[in-house]
Amino acid sequence: MRPTAPLLLGSLLMIAGSAHADELRERANSIFKPIPDKVTEVRGHAVSEDQAILGHKLWFDPRLSRSHVISCNTCHNLSIGGSDNVTTSIGHGWQKGPRNSPTVLNAVFNAAQFWDGRAKDLQEQAKGPVQASVEMNNTPDRVVATLKSIPEYVTEFKKAFPKDKDPVSFDNMAYALEAFEVSLTTPNSPFDRFLKGDDKALDAQQKEGLALFMDAGCIACHNGVNVGGQGYFPFGVIKKPGADVLPEGDKGRFAVTNTAADEYVFRAAPLRNIALTPPYFHSGEVWDLEQAVAIMGDSQLGRQLKDNEVKAITAFLHSLTGDQPQVAYPILPMSTATTPKPE
Repeated sequence: MRPTAPLLLGSLLMIAGSAHADELRERANSIFKPIPDKVTEVRGHAVSEDQAILGHKLWFDPRLSRSHVISCNTCHNLSIGGSDNVTTSIGHGWQKGPRNSPTVLNAVFNAAQFWDGRAKDLQEQAKGPVQASVEMNNTPDRVVATLKSIPEYVTEFKKAFPKDKDPVSFDNMAYALEAFEVSLTTPNSPFDRFLKGDDKALDAQQKEGLALFMDAGCIACHNGVNVGGQGYFPFGVIKKPGADVLPEGDKGRFAVTNTAADEYVFRAAPLRNIALTPPYFHSGEVWDLEQAVAIMGDSQLGRQLKDNEVKAITAFLHSLTGDQPQVAYPILPMSTATTPKPE
């Protein structure tokens, strides 16, 4: 029997839709990569399970701060997308930090850490907030004294760093935190499933948004496995946003390089899980993702995006939310009489 006209039309539409999805996926795979299920190496070395177990405890331990109040998880809360969902983080003595807290989820895939890229990797990054006066306000010597005063930590550092004569060190604290942080990845997002061949992982609006994201030029800054985090770009390539979004006093990467060309240059934000981490931009002054998309179109692309384009790109960005790491709250070892007191 010959197929009826409706059945034939339906079959042709399915074939056309599949061909379109294949073409879109092929283009996307040339620009982006799925997040791997697990990271097994960092900086060319296998991730140590014992170091990661130690780093898991250190991540949640507020005694790394001078006040014994602030932990890594305070500003990078793993329950809410790896950031803290406030404009700028609250640190030691209720001080407000200068920039919005970036997510730690998938940070292992970034070319460098912090908005200005001043830390080359997670190990180097881990040392910064501990010592920053506006954050944890501690010192390496005080951190080491705290850790050495707790017998359980001494034992765990020996196990994690068996070749070191003096394993309880500030450097090893940072290595352990890094070993834990590389596990904070979010695979299996709808976008990842689409890249791997699942046409139904993205709906029609998200596919439209993906095409717009590529065609409009967003991929010049936001590409790779983390959909960003790989390069440095001026905020305001075409048109600088207002001082409410781009504070004049924060010149970005200029503070690192002292090069005039780096004024108001920042690392392109990685966009994985971006729907979970408002407010947006280094200033943390934009709370709505659609508004952030519109600002980027105007400032970076010189293009006044139409409402339907903003909504489509935003829908695509929602597809970047992956499986969140399931991290149990650890039971920490007790302080002793020799543990430095909170200040």
